[in-house]
Order: sequence, then structure tokens, then C-alpha cells
Amino acid sequence: MTAQDSATHPSRIAVTTATAPQETAGTRRAAPPHSSSRRSGTVMAALGVTAFSLTFPSTAWGLEGIGPWSFVALRCVLSAVIAGGALLALRVPLPARHHWAGLAVVAAGVVIGFPLLTTLALQTSTTAHAAVVVGLLPLTTAVFSALRTGARPSRMFWAAALTGAAAVIAFTVQQSGGALSTADLYLFASLLICAAGYTEGGRLAREMPGWQVIGWALVLCLPLAVAGAAVALQSEPFRLTGHSTTGLLYSAIGSQFLGLVVWYRGMAAIGVPKASQLQLAQPLLTLVWSVFLLGEHLTPAAPLTAAAVLVCIAVTQRARG
Repeated sequence: MTAQDSATHPSRIAVTTATAPQETAGTRRAAPPHSSSRRSGTVMAALGVTAFSLTFPSTAWGLEGIGPWSFVALRCVLSAVIAGGALLALRVPLPARHHWAGLAVVAAGVVIGFPLLTTLALQTSTTAHAAVVVGLLPLTTAVFSALRTGARPSRMFWAAALTGAAAVIAFTVQQSGGALSTADLYLFASLLICAAGYTEGGRLAREMPGWQVIGWALVLCLPLAVAGAAVALQSEPFRLTGHSTTGLLYSAIGSQFLGLVVWYRGMAAIGVPKASQLQLAQPLLTLVWSVFLLGEHLTPAAPLTAAAVLVCIAVTQRARG
């Protein structure tokens, strides 16, 4: 179009502007995910939830021979070394400068905060009790996502999410006799910091591969983890047994690295709110592992809670928004 055409036919400019794809900061707006992408994302998120459900039993095993601060620091060191090795081997370039703030939130919430607070809680709490308290994480994550990313799930979504959270709270109160302990305070604090890390990680996973999100967050924490391990190992017990070694290795590799890789891929595909609701199944899976791996006993309320939570998961996954 010539300059004269522009002057005499302004409508052409309006049409061109209206129909051009909108881009911000050089990035084209992502197309809506296809059904196959949503299915794949749901599978990835479900694999992440399964990996996370073994975190508390593996932590309980680790604490049989390793102090809580040493356990968290060593867990971070091992997973960071694996992640850093993968990033180096594949020659992944450093993230853009504007991504580092988000990666710091992921590191503070998912790599350090949540593991440390839940490990401290598990010193005095059973894995079953801790699992049901952390069952509030899906709702907490959905709230953080709505505030941070502007996501607006439907009313049906929120109704199902709140119902699932209410079932988890009722189960928790029944288990604890209505009294909150120091362990519960640790657990509730872990919900807030982990939800922030999940939300920021899910946002970043739309702009960079999910495994790189957790990989760089782990590398970011490596210096602090090495220093923490050096101090903690001098003042805490450290005894490698079959259980403590297995618990440490699984927490570092299975939960903190591989589990988060598939989890962030799933969140990027189906969105943070819907992926977070799959975690309503996590406490129930953890209850199963606590019986088979730790010999803990379930109360009759567990199957009823399981049924209510699974119904809520089905509703949130079908809800629009």
C-alpha cells in the first residue's frame, strides 16, 4: 500500500490492524490447546501427582537416619547436580533476564520452602495427617493462579474445588481432634509458599520447557544447598540405612526433579487451575503408600473422603474456564 492509498483509504489500515495477530514482546499469542494436547497434559500432570504422593513416605524413611535440615539440603544438592548436568549436556542457554525473578520464586517455594517446612512437620506428624492437610494445595494454587495470571475459572470449577477442599478440611479436623499443632502450622505455611512456586512455574512453563524451569530453579539453589549441607551435617545425625538412602534418593530424583518436570509440562498444557485440582488425589494416594510402606492405619473416613475428592476432580476437569 502506498502513502497515498493510506491517506485515501483509512479503512484498509483499520482492517489490517484488527486482523493482524496480536504479539507482545515478540511472542505470538499461543493458540488454544487441542484435545490431544489437553489429554497429554492431563497425563503429565497425573504422573507428577503420582510422583509427589510418594514424597512424604520417602521423607519419613529419610528421617530415620538423617536430620531434617541435612535431608533437605542433600536432597537439593543431588537434584541440582542432576539438573545442572542435563542443562550442560544439552547446552541449554541461560534463561532470559526477565525470567530470573520467576525462577527465584519457583526456587524459594518448590525447591527450598515446601520441602523444608513439610520435613520439619513430619518430625512430629504422621504422613497420613500431613497428606490431608496438604490436600488444600489445589485450592491454594488455584487462588494464586487467579491473582497472578488473571485466570478466571467458572463458578462450577470453584464450587467443586471448594467442596473438595471442605472434604479435606473435615478429614483433617476429624484426624487431629480439632486441635492445630506446630506441625500443622508448618504445613499451612508450606501450602502458601508452594502454591506461589507452582503458579510461577506453570506460567514460566508456557515460555520455556518445563524441565528447564525446575532445572534452573534447582541450579539457582545449589550454592545455598551446599553451604546448608556443610553446616547441618556437622550438627545433625547422619546414618545411611536402606530406608534413609532410598528416601533421600527418591526425594531428590523422583520427586524434586522428574516429578516436577512432568508436572510443569502438564500445567503448561492444561493450565494451572485445572492441573492443580488433580492434586486433590495426592493425599489419598499418600494414605495408600503410608499403609503399605510405613504400616500406618487408616480411619473409616478415608474411603468416604476419597470418593468425595475423586468426584470433585471429575467436575473440575470438565468445568469450563
